[in-house]
Amino acid sequence: MPTYNPDIPNSSMMETPLETKQGFSPSCEFEIRSAFDAFLQSFEAFKNTNDERLSQLESRGQEDVITRDKLDRINTALDEQKCQLRKLSTKSARPTLNGDQNISPSYSKAGHYGFDQFMRKGLTSGLEAKSLNSSVDAEGGYLTPDETEAQIMSHLSQLSPIRQIASIRQVSGSVYKKPFSVDGFSSGWVSETAARAQTATGNLSELTFPTMELYAMPAATQSLLDDAAVNMDAWIADEVQTAFAEQESAAFVNGDGVTQPEGFMTNNFVDEASWSWGNLGDIKTGVSGNFDASAPADNLIDVIYALKSGYRQNAQWVMNRRTQAEVRKLKDADGNYIWQPSAQAGGAASLFNFAITESEDMPDIGADTTPIVFGDFKRGYLIVDRVGVRILRDPYSSKPYVLFYTTKRVGGGVQDYDAIKGLTFSA
Repeated sequence: MPTYNPDIPNSSMMETPLETKQGFSPSCEFEIRSAFDAFLQSFEAFKNTNDERLSQLESRGQEDVITRDKLDRINTALDEQKCQLRKLSTKSARPTLNGDQNISPSYSKAGHYGFDQFMRKGLTSGLEAKSLNSSVDAEGGYLTPDETEAQIMSHLSQLSPIRQIASIRQVSGSVYKKPFSVDGFSSGWVSETAARAQTATGNLSELTFPTMELYAMPAATQSLLDDAAVNMDAWIADEVQTAFAEQESAAFVNGDGVTQPEGFMTNNFVDEASWSWGNLGDIKTGVSGNFDASAPADNLIDVIYALKSGYRQNAQWVMNRRTQAEVRKLKDADGNYIWQPSAQAGGAASLFNFAITESEDMPDIGADTTPIVFGDFKRGYLIVDRVGVRILRDPYSSKPYVLFYTTKRVGGGVQDYDAIKGLTFSA
């Protein structure tokens, strides 16, 4: 929990408030405004301290240890304040709970009642079964109600950063196949009466995206299940959302493509000058494990313009918070900071006016690593969700707890290898 820091203006305002289940209110709006103002003031303090550090380097050839520690503290506080702003923005978007008015009318229908009875008592009447054996109805588990599945998928979109920027397809089978034109079709100019020669046919590539099984197994005591006040739909969604989101986020970045979706970072990065389909292009910084010493911002500009103009319109940066902390210190040739905070609470920071998506699964800056990628992820990366979240109730394996084996199938992979470029820290 952030505490008061004398180096950071209004840092005491960032203390985490007690969470309530209320919707948007004037007090919540004031919290967001106050937190955002404190974040902007902290960024000004960061710039002033970093300017002081750079001045020490120019005049004495080394930075003062106290200045460096102060800069690190402010940098850490900026990350914490940004996280707190995200939480406040999520809180403000919650619907108001006013008695029973917010309970969906469909919850009392047979489907939800049947699911509720299945969760609490193991009764299967009225549920849609997915059986592997025609003589044992419950062998394959039961589908969750539509509203529960939608709730889980909504939470995943909020918690998984790559889901927010990639394309998403829902399928009913185990594999999604997508034809892709690698080089397009040929064309040419011709006069009104000239002969029309046949043009070359474009090469088609078939991309396959198998769905992999993701599971969580929350446990509950029978006393909890007997408590009629507990909304079982909400409980199961809350239990699995974080577990699914963490696993998905890691797989979309570094997944092996065997038992997990294929992450974009597991693809082979090759020098942009020799790029070919099936690889991702990259730009080298020219220094192993660091930016270029004389013009570090130029490395990032080179990555931007390695991407074709058609992809740049919706492009995003992806990096982890430690890499972003280093990028915050960089300036352009005119002495302006190239990293800029969002203009409004809850928005994304930008780098050269392109939004930054923060993913903790990206690698750190190091020798021959690629900790920064840039591209149009809507066109570059595809997430495939198989319809349905399934639950198998197990009251026997871990008595006195009842286990709920919850599974969903999801796949993913690069669908356009020209839409994503990397910055590799090597000579």
